[in-house]
Amino acid sequence: MKKNVSEYRMSLDLGHSKSYIQSISSGKSLPSLPEFLGICDYFRITPKEFFDRDEEEPILVCELVTEARKMKDNDIERLIDLARRLNGTR
Repeated sequence: MKKNVSEYRMSLDLGHSKSYIQSISSGKSLPSLPEFLGICDYFRITPKEFFDRDEEEPILVCELVTEARKMKDNDIERLIDLARRLNGTR
């Protein structure tokens, strides 16, 4: 829903029949492990993020972590400091 993609569109994007995702979301079937990993890849999240019910925005968090991994240590420290200031914890 957050990606604003219909089950029909997602099914086609993943190379399946139009009702593929609908059958999964309704509980009628389960994807194989490779298909599950494909669904995670479709949403650009990890399987851990998929199952993390506490994470409201896994795609955004994943993007932030991906960018942070490219940074030098002192830039990561600045990013952490900024996050703390924005959250009012510093």
